[in-house]
Amino acid sequence: MNTPLHTHPRTLLVIVAEAALEKPLVRDARARGVQGWTVSEVHGRFFEGEREGAWEADRTIELKLLCDRATAEALASEVLARYAPHYSVAMYFTPAEVLRPERF
Repeated sequence: MNTPLHTHPRTLLVIVAEAALEKPLVRDARARGVQGWTVSEVHGRFFEGEREGAWEADRTIELKLLCDRATAEALASEVLARYAPHYSVAMYFTPAEVLRPERF
């Protein structure tokens, strides 16, 4: 017998940025109460051009955070104000449904 899953709404905020921002972004997320995140190294073509990650200053990360919508929006606003004027940063929101909501 299958037990029905009880899901809970959250927002997935994805930030694609220069790798130099990883620690400050994680610090800012923690300060806003985000409990978990995933960071991956990525490469691709962006508005500013292609980033292959061949050398340290050319590395790019993708930071994924699951949290409530208000926290995601507040963090995105902070990133836009603090980092976007000086670094390559792209962000997007996606609605998500999670199990075990206490983890997010």
